[in-house]
Amino acid sequence: MTRRELWTPNRRDLLRMFGVGGAAVGASSLLAACGLGTGGGGPATDNGAAEVTGGFDWRKAEGTEISVLQTPHPYQVAFQPLLAEFTELTGITVKADLVAEADYFTRLNTELASGAGNYDAFMTGAYFIWTYGPPGWMEDLKPWLQNSSATNPDYDFEDIYEGLRRSTSWDFQVGSPLGTGGQWAIPWGFETNVLCYNKTEFDRRGIRPAETFDDLMQLATDLTDRANNKYGIAFRGSRSWATIHPGFMTQFTREGCKDYEKQGDQLQATMNSPEAVDFTRKWVELARSAGPTSWTNYEYPDCTGDLGAGTAMMVYDADSATYPQNIAGNSAQAGNLAWHPGPAGPDGNYGTNLWTWSLAMNSASEKKLAAWLFIQWATGKEAQTKAVQTGQAGFADPTRKSVFDGAFKQTLGNFPGYQETFEKVIGSTDIKFTPQTQFFETTEEWAVALQDIYAGQDAKTRLDALAAANTTAVNRAS
Repeated sequence: MTRRELWTPNRRDLLRMFGVGGAAVGASSLLAACGLGTGGGGPATDNGAAEVTGGFDWRKAEGTEISVLQTPHPYQVAFQPLLAEFTELTGITVKADLVAEADYFTRLNTELASGAGNYDAFMTGAYFIWTYGPPGWMEDLKPWLQNSSATNPDYDFEDIYEGLRRSTSWDFQVGSPLGTGGQWAIPWGFETNVLCYNKTEFDRRGIRPAETFDDLMQLATDLTDRANNKYGIAFRGSRSWATIHPGFMTQFTREGCKDYEKQGDQLQATMNSPEAVDFTRKWVELARSAGPTSWTNYEYPDCTGDLGAGTAMMVYDADSATYPQNIAGNSAQAGNLAWHPGPAGPDGNYGTNLWTWSLAMNSASEKKLAAWLFIQWATGKEAQTKAVQTGQAGFADPTRKSVFDGAFKQTLGNFPGYQETFEKVIGSTDIKFTPQTQFFETTEEWAVALQDIYAGQDAKTRLDALAAANTTAVNRAS
């Protein structure tokens, strides 16, 4: 059985998928492009890993040109100048197409659904595996990793943090945890979600970051001075799945809450459990009393921008997003920032949700060996070390422990608390969501519920309605 036979998307699935990226592209034109009625995509292609034999040699695909689809990002910027070194090493030419993030996933959806194989490799986030994987659009990289003829003996896959490897692996079965199936992508760069704060202001006041969530609420409220355009803490609040996954999901997990539980062969949404209702009510109250006044429109650039401008005293979001604000010349508060793990849960846990930009292979590629050589080079120790050392916008965080402990630590002299925070949370950092194919639809509905509670709806009533709708949605798709 090919992976394309495991699940064939229907019209509703395709409409949903093309809505993921949020770009203004008409559904009718997209459906025409993907060949609705055929399930999208062309004939299934076999995994070519077993065809690679003999000793490992970087030049086994010499003379090949591959196309890679990417979106502009510090990771991509850091690697772009290094592509010439890859070509010199392998004899493979890389044609990298860049698409702005607002349009990126719509473009990627169209490409993968078409089965045309125009792109051999692409950037993706781990959550997108749950959409792209089941219809067979992604190559399982595990057979490539396990073939010593195709993979450099020095590659050392286990050097990549365990939570990252687990977060990019799944068997596509409802209720199965991450780490149970194929390896659908290789983590390239990632972020933990922790607190970044204005250390200079904290030191001037003689205060320290909070160690419990209740103390964080009080501290953020005390730091809020609306009359002087200062507020305590920024985190995302827009109507998007991206509002749920950083600070909210991290603290939700630390407070002992879960999104779903397995009951028989079904998932039951539990974002309305007593502890989840209590936490959500507090989170929304924190936004109301100590967040930005236009919280329901806030994305991560708004949060980090306010931190860099000195308007927000704290940000609860990606460490890699706050990192650039402390680089000289990037913000007014550069040099004044520091990092803290954020409040532990009542039991002392520091469970932290992550995001990772990863590299994946198009299952329709006809140049799989060359694509795999590119992916393993870009995620390898040597290239990642060089990207850390030369990337103009920084490269936080490297996915490999050896690179973090080596080249990356040497960059952290003016980043107080960054290393300590990372080392505090990394052991309990992975994706805290239950994997399921309706992730984007149901998580956006979760963000809408937060906005409704912020607007005055009762938290318990609203979360009961959300849980009922999400339970139906995730099981309908299974």
